[in-house]
Amino acid sequence: MIRIALKMLLGDSAKFCMLVAGLVFATFLMAQQISVFCGLMLWTTSTLKNVPAPLWVVESRVEQINETIPILDTDVARVRSVDSVAWAAPFFSSLIRVRLPDGHFKIVLLVGIETTSFAGAPARLLEGRIEDLRLPNAVIIDQLAQQRLSQTKGGKVQIGDVFEMNDHEARVVGIAQTVESFTGAPFIWTTYERSMQYSPMQRKMLSAVMAAPRPGISDAQCAADITKETGLRAFLNRGYGNGANDFNEATMWWYVRNTGIPFSFGVTVAIGLIVGIAISCQTFYSFVLDHLRYLGALKAMGTSNFKLCLMLVCQSFTVGIIGYGIGMFFTARFGFNALKYGKPPFHMPEMIPPAVLGVILLICLLASLLGIWRVARLEPAAVFRG
Repeated sequence: MIRIALKMLLGDSAKFCMLVAGLVFATFLMAQQISVFCGLMLWTTSTLKNVPAPLWVVESRVEQINETIPILDTDVARVRSVDSVAWAAPFFSSLIRVRLPDGHFKIVLLVGIETTSFAGAPARLLEGRIEDLRLPNAVIIDQLAQQRLSQTKGGKVQIGDVFEMNDHEARVVGIAQTVESFTGAPFIWTTYERSMQYSPMQRKMLSAVMAAPRPGISDAQCAADITKETGLRAFLNRGYGNGANDFNEATMWWYVRNTGIPFSFGVTVAIGLIVGIAISCQTFYSFVLDHLRYLGALKAMGTSNFKLCLMLVCQSFTVGIIGYGIGMFFTARFGFNALKYGKPPFHMPEMIPPAVLGVILLICLLASLLGIWRVARLEPAAVFRG
């Protein structure tokens, strides 16, 4: 019976292709949009990935890494005084306007780190040495800044090139590989003291304190000790899925709650779901009506309703698996190109493929139920009339 069902399905090539095309579109739209949304959320935590530190200590009212409240420089010493803290270092970040030699301006994210320990230095340097950051007017830029700060179309900034920030010269001594930021601004590293010169002065300049626990003490315990003894808020930096006290998760949820990004992507995913349901149900029901005389003949020859229903389920799930496979192939190609060129953001968690497969099979089940309802009401004698 399964072989007969597949022959009936493949024999009507027009409706078969339409069914597959609808499910391919639904699969691609849902998987691609969810993956782009996840990638965009990862961009919001780029500072935490590009400036590695086990713990981040900020003002008590701070909710996410991209919107910090300045604290006093003396807070670094307060954090260092906590017994469970192994080391603590100052951190500065701010959006700064860069003036190029040709007079054009660009916006960059300036990061200031401690000179002695280089805590918060870029995780991967493509060119140069981190020690060169101690040289006068030295900065390290990322690969995006290489393109953005270039004066020639298609050119790249190289080590030794100079530009201005706040009327102070900045000389490139290194190139780092980074995760692109949510704002799209390139990253530029310099020393904490020099970052004060490159940015407009204000009473409080310290953005955060980076810290690490002593050996044998967990990050969570150290964070609790810092919060208790200093009154500041200490976040963990482990990644998504570690609770509200993790800076990555807190930042992502802030954007989910306070921006329209989830709604925009949710509407697109919902459209893919609706289109998949509409095309699949209508086309499959039309397919059942066109082959009703064959199903009636099988029923008249003694085939039970259960076997006929099994045939319809087999047909719909076959189309679903094929459509899902092709749709995920296009999604994978899109993701490969996105990762290769850096845009748009793309990140597909492990749960997305099985979740999308479940949705596609649910659509196929709904489509088969329409056919089952029609076949169950079919009178075998009807095929012999007229």
